[in-house]
Amino acid sequence: MAVSLVLNEVSDLCIGKPPQRSLPLSAATVIDALRALKRGSEPHLAVLDPDRASSGKKAVAVAGKICVADILCFLCSDGNLASPTAALERPVTALLPKGAGLVRLVEPQFSVLEALDLILDGAQNLVISIRSLGRKKLDQGGDDVATAAKFCWLTHEDFVRYFLNSIALFSPIPTLSIEDLGLVQSADALTIRHDEPGLSLLPLVRRALTDQAAVAVVTDDGQLLGDISPGALSACYNTVAVAAGIATLKASDLIAFIDHYGSPPESLVRAVKAGLKEKGLQEMLHLMEDELSSVSNSSSSSSDDEASGEEKRLRRPSKSFSSTVRRSSEPVVCHPGSSLVAVMVQALVHRVSYLWVVDEEDYGLIGIVTFADILWVFREQLQPSL
Repeated sequence: MAVSLVLNEVSDLCIGKPPQRSLPLSAATVIDALRALKRGSEPHLAVLDPDRASSGKKAVAVAGKICVADILCFLCSDGNLASPTAALERPVTALLPKGAGLVRLVEPQFSVLEALDLILDGAQNLVISIRSLGRKKLDQGGDDVATAAKFCWLTHEDFVRYFLNSIALFSPIPTLSIEDLGLVQSADALTIRHDEPGLSLLPLVRRALTDQAAVAVVTDDGQLLGDISPGALSACYNTVAVAAGIATLKASDLIAFIDHYGSPPESLVRAVKAGLKEKGLQEMLHLMEDELSSVSNSSSSSSDDEASGEEKRLRRPSKSFSSTVRRSSEPVVCHPGSSLVAVMVQALVHRVSYLWVVDEEDYGLIGIVTFADILWVFREQLQPSL
């Protein structure tokens, strides 16, 4: 029965998941976070707050999570464009959203249902302690104790994948269309016209981070031209250059700029440089030139051994992450008549937590369907039996 699925322990969803990478809240700066993100294979980084950990326990205390998109929004706001170097040296706390609840700590023995309710209540990630690796001796007494606890976290994707693995138990709901299920939501709050300035994207990108979606770029007549997702932004290892592009380009040009990761078209590079000079953002211009030069030198090197390991890690993202990130100019779409199970499979294959819903004839943007909406369908199916 479907009910038995959600009575399983949430730790079952953690099987095979690696420990989550983290960064200490104390003494960490924005540039530290950026370097850590570029060295890793995952788009997000957990920020740990040891002061909030339970006394005498090894429980983790996660203050929040950050990604490259958070850093880009930070660099492009609050006057940081004029002084990007100083902005990068600010404490990492400047990147954390106000308020609590986006990241929640749960015990491994929580039921899947309890964990699902936390997700549907607004949590973006659930932090779960996993068995520590290795043991050590206490300096006094000689007793064996576990090393500092490690943890992993679960996302909407993990729950969608969990239900998909037992999709037959929910028949016939999975075969119904997303339109019939009422899953097509308005995308107005996540949509920008192609000719609007890149800086107009900032509130929409922040909204996309919260909703775990993306920003749709549409033509004058409402056709979906492309999208700009936090994942695509995180795959751009020329972070300063992308921030400069946001500050100077229109939305449609910005799609092309970030779509090329470390090698944007020369015509757009010239446009960005001209825009920075016009705005008097000389420091941003110098940082961008240094960054693009570093990437170019790295790409043209005949041997990876010519550059140090640390330099290479800061110049390009992990291949395992960048290879799974969809390019921004290829939005993943479905139609109102698409079945629930087809949408789930499509989103999981493309590693996105949303799909744009478009008209089959003219590619006009109708709305969006997200993992959060999909999970509500499964929760409602379980409700009568609880």
